[in-house]
Amino acid sequence: MRKWLLATLSALAITAGAAVGDPTLAQAEWALDKAAAPYKGTEINIIFLDRPGYRAIIKLLPEFEKKTGIKVNYEIVPYENSREKQVLNFSSKGDLTMALVDLVWIGEFAENGWIAPIETFTSDASITDPGLNLKGFFPLLLDAFGSWGGKVYGLPFDNYSGLLFYNKCMLKDAGFEKPPATWEELYTTYAPKLTNPEKKQYAFALQSLRGETQSADSFMRVLWPFGGSLLDKTFHSNLMSKESQTGLKFRQDLMKYMPPGVVSYDHVEAVNALAQGQVAMITEWSAFYGTLTDPKTSKLGDCLAVAPEPAGPAGRLPALGGFSLAVASQASPQQQKASWLFIQWATSEDIARAYVEAGGVSGRSSVYEQADIKAKYKFVEPMVASWQKGVPEFRPRFPAWASISEIVAEVGSKMMLGEVSTEDGAKQIGARMENILKKEGYYDGKKALRQ
Repeated sequence: MRKWLLATLSALAITAGAAVGDPTLAQAEWALDKAAAPYKGTEINIIFLDRPGYRAIIKLLPEFEKKTGIKVNYEIVPYENSREKQVLNFSSKGDLTMALVDLVWIGEFAENGWIAPIETFTSDASITDPGLNLKGFFPLLLDAFGSWGGKVYGLPFDNYSGLLFYNKCMLKDAGFEKPPATWEELYTTYAPKLTNPEKKQYAFALQSLRGETQSADSFMRVLWPFGGSLLDKTFHSNLMSKESQTGLKFRQDLMKYMPPGVVSYDHVEAVNALAQGQVAMITEWSAFYGTLTDPKTSKLGDCLAVAPEPAGPAGRLPALGGFSLAVASQASPQQQKASWLFIQWATSEDIARAYVEAGGVSGRSSVYEQADIKAKYKFVEPMVASWQKGVPEFRPRFPAWASISEIVAEVGSKMMLGEVSTEDGAKQIGARMENILKKEGYYDGKKALRQ
């Protein structure tokens, strides 16, 4: 996969270079306001989420609109409704000119032709910034969030890595000077000393609400580090493997050190439990750093610390999530070009620092090399370390994931509640999942085994 990505980036660079001639000269002459002049007055439309990365780009939007004369219309939608709303819009030839693409939607959006590959635009020197520098994105992010079937469709915009957020004051009071390095250490050494049900204090909270939170943030999180996975190489269930079962049983064992009712915890509840001192540790997306440092929403203050997620027997394979921005195929040629200019700007190295300072998490590596940024934002170094190695298919990115995710969420919740064993639950998920994949054509050679 990495070889494919490097080859693709080189090809795109050659394409862009051929279009602009001397790259150095072109970069000096190219300017966003000049490139956008033909599209002044164009309105482009996108869906945003009510999360820090979107609030950050909204703060910066006036700069883009003033410079280009392009109007960016956005609608803020709950994550739970955002895929359905976009699918309906694209299916009915609606008004969206861009797609907000969760990494698990990239296969569905690309295979349905709802988004256009960026090569459609990089070959046009008049609308492509010579400083686009695709190699400036973390390769894991460009690969996982924006690429499908050998083509790049979206540029990484709102980027997450699973991190261990912890209350270092609580750990110090319990006799620990550093966070646990492994899941086993967290369970056997840290958790017993950090849990006191009589005081309603617990060592750890794992967001596990039924839905994508259960399937992605809870269920899949305990598969990969323990050497397990959802699928094997033939796309059949791997949940009955020794490694997958070890991870799922570990989650059940760890629950005695979690607050009662954790199965109904979404991100907000897990983050708030740490912020209010009810739990000592959580594994959460890097995007929630701003919530945990805001005195309006967190009591942690200087007690907040951040580390990479604990490693399992298979190594440190943290949760990976995030969104790219892509041009919608249904948009008019005028809107597509205006949208491409916006996407380049919003994900550019030029505004990466301002985006981070406004609360976003850029996918550009250069911004995290700046000493004051690393010093100010505690999440930077563990996040960058996490992005050096990861699993693009942490959740399968094929179109069938939406249906499979519902099954994993349903049965995964029952596992945590003790309504079904990890073995019986794994068998149920496997049988229902393979039925879906069979109908999709993965077992008769009609579809490539791509996730």
